[in-house]
Amino acid sequence: MKNDMNLDITRRHFFGRSSTGLGTMALASLLNPNLLSGDQPANPAVAGKFPNFAPKAKRVIYLLQSGAPSQVDLLDYKPSLEKLHLTDLPDSVRGGQRLTGMTAGQKTFPVVKSPWAFRQHGQSGTWMSDLFPHLSKVVDDICVVKSMHTEAINHDPAITFFQSGHQQPGRPSIGAWLSYGLGSETENLPAFVVLLTKNTFHQAQPLYDRLWGSGFLPSQYQGVKFRSQGDPVLYLNDPTNRDAAARRGMLDRLEKLNQLRFQQTGDPEINARIAQYEMAYRMQTSVPELADFSDEPESTFELYGDEAKQPGSHAANCLMARRMAERGVRFIQVFHRGWDHHSNVNKYLPNLCRETDQGSAALIADLKQRGMLEDTLVVWAGEFGRTVYAQGRPETFGRDHHPRCFSIWMAGGGVKPGISYGQTDDFCYNVVENPVHVHDFHATMLHCMGIDHEKLTHRFQGRDYRLTDVHGHVVKDILV
Repeated sequence: MKNDMNLDITRRHFFGRSSTGLGTMALASLLNPNLLSGDQPANPAVAGKFPNFAPKAKRVIYLLQSGAPSQVDLLDYKPSLEKLHLTDLPDSVRGGQRLTGMTAGQKTFPVVKSPWAFRQHGQSGTWMSDLFPHLSKVVDDICVVKSMHTEAINHDPAITFFQSGHQQPGRPSIGAWLSYGLGSETENLPAFVVLLTKNTFHQAQPLYDRLWGSGFLPSQYQGVKFRSQGDPVLYLNDPTNRDAAARRGMLDRLEKLNQLRFQQTGDPEINARIAQYEMAYRMQTSVPELADFSDEPESTFELYGDEAKQPGSHAANCLMARRMAERGVRFIQVFHRGWDHHSNVNKYLPNLCRETDQGSAALIADLKQRGMLEDTLVVWAGEFGRTVYAQGRPETFGRDHHPRCFSIWMAGGGVKPGISYGQTDDFCYNVVENPVHVHDFHATMLHCMGIDHEKLTHRFQGRDYRLTDVHGHVVKDILV
């Protein structure tokens, strides 16, 4: 009988299912508690190779502002725009650079200064918009990079590039690469978790699961998305209401049955089934405890604000990120949508800043007071920037996509605090000093985690791939 079942697995069947079967077998190995210890990388193929040197950061919290925040109005102060306001952007500044279809037909490109004041803050004297009253209080802990640039000019290829180092879908995300190289520090939670903030903006770019996918890496390295409403993960509650001992006994007996079936058929998906049951069992305990904020003192909510009590808000996700970091999650990514302002910047940008400012600043302060900021790399970024010229009428103006220069900030995890890096021209249109490409940004993130970006590779279809492809330089000037 056993031989008859083996004959059912034909050559076509084997090759047709290998891509998922091998991935799920790897998933089973990931869920093996012995392989999930902090001392073992998740992937045996890179065991002992990473980190390449002593890391400054143990984990990353990445706050991604989907839609592209306007650097002109938030982080890159340009007093020169006071005199240039409503003048036409010179052709010599644009330099024949391509435009999106939304402004390519404009006959004029009126420069519009920021409607909001900028002030210097902290001992560092960092310039910051009044739209960031909370972030301005922690400027001495962050590094503002004003000279970011990318090739992508539209949202989907740009955010895909920021997530995976390539504009076309199909490559592993940065969180997947880190999980692949470094493994997990906890056996009860995934190494890579994604949090999506509730969308309150009427127009927001879609977020696809592939943005935190594993691409051609084994599937266990993809991000696990936590929901913003209801249980963070589906089916956490046991519908039978049986006690833990009964559930454990049931799973043990079920595993024996599945093992017998695997011996009969050799179907690798059975191992994945076993592993999924085990992960579900552990997460039934770990996730409710993680998501229960009742053990947080009132001082926490004074720091993060009352919105931290509302699941799915940016503040609640920042607090959740801190709790995950405490429990050993390697890479935590918080997505906040709605930063795509092609019109009515005056109306929409303040709302987005109010939603995110306090939670982001509180995360920095909270990690610092717990002694965790020094080994936690925090990143705030969008996929590109915004034009200095107006899209539409100046009185209800928007700002178009601008890949030539934009600003991000980083904190902790080996990054110099209280500095600004890079410069743009008087029009905030071109980088004129210390350019930082997306590949450089990725190489620097990996360096903070103790990884030489040229050595973290995976062979796929006869070629060695890496996050930075054949590019990227570590920006050593911003590192301690």
